[in-house]
Amino acid sequence: MRAVTVPVPGGPRALIVSEVPEPVAGAHEVVIDVAAAGVNRADVNQREGHYPSPAGAPEWPGLEVSGTVVAVGSEVTSASLGDHVVALLPGGGYADRVSVDAGLLLPYLKGMDFVESAGLPEAVATVWSNVFMNAQLQPGETLLVHGGSSGVGSIAIQLAKALGSTVYATAGTPAKVEFCEQLGADRGIDYKSDDFVEVVHELTGGRGVDVILDLVSGDYLARDVDALAVGGRIMVIAAQGGRDATIDVGRLMAKRARIWGTTLRARPLEERREIMAQVREHVWPLVERGDVRPVLDSVFPLEFAAAAHERMESGGHSGKILLAVR
Repeated sequence: MRAVTVPVPGGPRALIVSEVPEPVAGAHEVVIDVAAAGVNRADVNQREGHYPSPAGAPEWPGLEVSGTVVAVGSEVTSASLGDHVVALLPGGGYADRVSVDAGLLLPYLKGMDFVESAGLPEAVATVWSNVFMNAQLQPGETLLVHGGSSGVGSIAIQLAKALGSTVYATAGTPAKVEFCEQLGADRGIDYKSDDFVEVVHELTGGRGVDVILDLVSGDYLARDVDALAVGGRIMVIAAQGGRDATIDVGRLMAKRARIWGTTLRARPLEERREIMAQVREHVWPLVERGDVRPVLDSVFPLEFAAAAHERMESGGHSGKILLAVR
C-alpha cells in the first residue's frame, strides 16, 4: 500500500510516497481503509524529526482518519466489517490503510461529509481532554483560546460555547479574528495590534479568564498568568512560540493558579480509550446536532502531502487541512 514516509527528516519535501506492507489487525484492533487523514502541527514536528511515533505505531505521520473497517481483530465486539468510522491514531494515518485499537474509534455520523469528518478526532480529543477533563471548564466560566483559527482552536471555540462558557480567541489577522467570531467567539483579539492581556482585563472588569488553552507557549506563558483569574488554569498543548518560558512564580502563587503541559498520543492506551469514550458520550451528540462541526480549510490528495504541510507552515489557513486518500 501507499504511505507518506519521512526517510530523512527535513522540510515539506522530505515527505515521500512509498510502498509499505499493509497492516494486520491485532486482537483488539481493526484495519481501516482510509478515506481521508487530518494534517496536524504534530505531523510537521514529526517530519522535522522532533516528535517520533511512539513504540509500536507506524513511523510515518497521521493522527486521525476517516474510513471503512476492512478487518476486525478476534477480541473486537464494538466494530464490524463495513462500518464507517473516524479514528484517533498514535501515527500512520497518511496511508491507504491503518490499524488502530477499537477503543479509539468513533462512529461516522450520517449527514457529515466523509472526508471532512477526518478533521474531528484529534481536535475533539485534544480539546475535551484538556479543557474539560483536566481544566474542568464549567458553564459560566471564561475560556481564552490562543490560535483560535487553527483546527484545535476552531473546535475549542465551538465546544466551549455549546457547553455554556464565554470564549475569547486570539488570531493574527482581521480575517482570522472575524473567522473566530463567526464560529461563536464572544470576542476575537488580533494579537498583532492588541495586547490580549489588556483586552481580557477590559472584557472581564479586571477579573481575568478561568481557563487558557495555549498552543503558543514561549513568552506567552508569563502573559497568560497575567490574564488569569484567581484559581485559573493554563493548559499548554504546543510550543509554537518556543520551548523556553520565564514566569513570575509569586504572581502564579498569588492567583492560586495552575499550569499544565500535556500531549495526547504519548498517553497510555487506557487513557486514550477513556478520552474517546467521554468524547463519544459528551461531544458526539453535539456534533450530530450541528453545534460542533469540522471547519475545512483545504483538501490535498495524499501524494501532495508536501503541499499540505507547506499550507500549514504558511500560517494562512483557517480550520483543518486534510489529505484525501480515496
